[in-house]
Amino acid sequence: MAVAQEGKKVPQVTFHTRQGDNWVDLTSEELFDNQTVIVFSLPGAFTPTCSSSHLPRYNELANVFRQQGVDSIICVSVNDTFVMNAWQADQKAENITFIPDGNGEFTRGMDMLVEKADLGFGPRSWRYSMLVRNGVVEKMFIEPNKPGDPFEVSDADTMLCYLAPECKVQESVSLFTKPGCPFCARAKSMLTERGIQYEEILLGKDATTVSLRAVTGRATVPQVYIGGRHIGGSEDLEAYLQTA
Repeated sequence: MAVAQEGKKVPQVTFHTRQGDNWVDLTSEELFDNQTVIVFSLPGAFTPTCSSSHLPRYNELANVFRQQGVDSIICVSVNDTFVMNAWQADQKAENITFIPDGNGEFTRGMDMLVEKADLGFGPRSWRYSMLVRNGVVEKMFIEPNKPGDPFEVSDADTMLCYLAPECKVQESVSLFTKPGCPFCARAKSMLTERGIQYEEILLGKDATTVSLRAVTGRATVPQVYIGGRHIGGSEDLEAYLQTA
């Protein structure tokens, strides 16, 4: 398996990106020089682990990383820019910069290009993350050489633990809502006023009333979950926040 590139400059590559209707070339210098950057690289856009775990958690913790001095978080994959743009839109990952390494030049330069012909993927990136300061790799977390697609050390929480061991991360917050619900608006307002990030699950778009009953046992909204615990409606949330 590849060796970590700690202490070395990142590969000098020009990335061809599509922004709106225009082609825009971005260089390694523009992305990394005079900045502190987190990179996480993965086998492919829209693939299961990448979409369900790897990307969402980095997007969720982006503000926490910024508080620790990180200027940007970059997701690299050996995909073309159209696929990466579509994936970003699908994931609503506005906190992440998506960089297409379509020819695998950057990934090859990082010694992370692997062959996944058995899956019909061709050459792709091995899964890893790294902290880069002013274009120099400070730390890499490379997934172990195991069959399949291991996801053990390149996650956002491992990176945050390295960067800020004492940092206490806010528990994940999700709430079921529906359009025009004043109680939902109140719940979201309370969370926003306290600077608490949340994921909104909108009935009729992201879920159905059947989903709501199956998960919460209730038919009313909002229904709030914090750190895996069912808090309840807006009044329950208000009481919880007063004692938190």
